[in-house]
Order: sequence, then C-alpha cells, then structure tokens
Amino acid sequence: MFSYELVKEGWSVSMFFNGDLDIDVSEIMEEEIIPNLLPFTEIHLDLSGVPFVDSTGIGLLINLIETVKKNQENVQIEIRNVQPLVKEVFVMLHLEEIFGEKVQLVG
Repeated sequence: MFSYELVKEGWSVSMFFNGDLDIDVSEIMEEEIIPNLLPFTEIHLDLSGVPFVDSTGIGLLINLIETVKKNQENVQIEIRNVQPLVKEVFVMLHLEEIFGEKVQLVG
C-alpha cells in the first residue's frame, strides 16, 4: 500500500514516498501530491521507501515534475535516496536527461 508524508519548511518541502510507484498511485498523485507541491520553490522527493516503480510510476514522476515546473518557474527539485533497483530503471531510461536541469538525482 502506498503512502506519503509531507514535511514543510518555508518555501521548501520534503515528500517521503512509501510503497510501489505504479498505477494504484495515479489518483493520489493527481489529487493530493501534485497540488500540495505546487506552492513550493524547493522540493525534495525522498524515494527511500519505494522498492518498485513501473512504467506508470515513471510517467507519474515525469508528470509531477513537468506540472510543478510549469507552475513554478524557479523551482528546484531533488530526488533523493533512490533504491538500487529503482535507480537501475532511472539509469536505463536516462531519466536525468528527461527530468531536465532543474532536477537533481541524489543518492
């Protein structure tokens, strides 16, 4: 089961994801997560609790990042603590290039 935690600090926010990023997360992403991130200029997405991501999950992350970047021109996004199997998927798909310069993969 997927869950998330939001920790706000001024214009910065950390979002901790727990569970698989797959089709089951679509509604939560669109209705809760993205709207909660829109006001912030510094976003940290912590994926330490995400053991699996499928093609839908990749699409959700791309959509999240694109939506936030369209809404907040000067946003900086950091994706942290990506588990090894998820990181392999990110590397295979060249997601750093797709995410663009405003997004950093850390750890």
